[in-house]
Amino acid sequence: MKEMTVAEINQAIGGKLAVLFGGRSAEREISLKSGAAVAAAFERQGVSVEKIDVADDGWMQRLKSDFSQVFIALHGPGGEDGTVQGALECLGMNYTGSGVMASALAMDKFRCKLLWLGLGLSTPKFMELTAGSDWAAIIADLGSVIVKPACEGSSIGMSRAESAEELQAAWQNAQAYGRVFAEQWVVGSEYTVAILNGVALPAIKLETDAAFYDFNAKYLSNETRYLCPCELSAADELELSELALGAFNSLGCEGWGRVDVMRDSDGRFYLLEVNTVPGMTDHSLVPMAAKQAGLNFEQLVLAILAGSIRDGKTS
Repeated sequence: MKEMTVAEINQAIGGKLAVLFGGRSAEREISLKSGAAVAAAFERQGVSVEKIDVADDGWMQRLKSDFSQVFIALHGPGGEDGTVQGALECLGMNYTGSGVMASALAMDKFRCKLLWLGLGLSTPKFMELTAGSDWAAIIADLGSVIVKPACEGSSIGMSRAESAEELQAAWQNAQAYGRVFAEQWVVGSEYTVAILNGVALPAIKLETDAAFYDFNAKYLSNETRYLCPCELSAADELELSELALGAFNSLGCEGWGRVDVMRDSDGRFYLLEVNTVPGMTDHSLVPMAAKQAGLNFEQLVLAILAGSIRDGKTS
């Protein structure tokens, strides 16, 4: 597919590009960094940009009066879960990334995993947690687990549990963020695969000395190791790419995103989650994968925007 030039993009957007960032989710600070980086990359290339914080009153009125195209750099509930996407469609505006249904499904890790089970896609065993859960029985069934809020990102509210007491404590910590589930702990290596306009970019292997790839390892630590090329054989990386694309497409995702995967000691891959608006900070993974594929940050943001212009969700 022919790449769009900056001139063609400026003509298509008909003026300024709105970059939505900030918001009120627990990932607000990361979104502010992502949005600032994206906006700066566009400005360096001559695309006129205005950053709009969706936590501000009147942001929808500003969009309606001045813009036709939006780059979404929001993370977490309220920005990555289909709500903003639905609002933009009501306004008749075009936007980057996945649509309403796919965004909502991907944000809800528990229901996403239910869908994958129905399709026969590999994902670790899991169980929803409530105040009435039998903590000992769950540990007996799943063994060591990672406890996750169903609808948060950036590892917020996540913790590992190996006993009934730890499981209950982990649930109490996570339930502040809504529904919670326990996922069987997979001993092995973690990988992530970025998707850009229907193509899987080179996989990244993640290595951390922390208990798991948590918020600190993702955004703050300089000790986290990112391997790209990821040390897999060509056949294994192809298998991983196909699994990631299948997971992405199964939810109806569009444009760009990232699929996180574990690989156990027997070499089997397990899907963890899909991120429909991944981070775009200096610690973020999609820019790393794009660089390995030959795209710098400026080319990456242009490709994401060009893909949404071609898709034209509101056309």
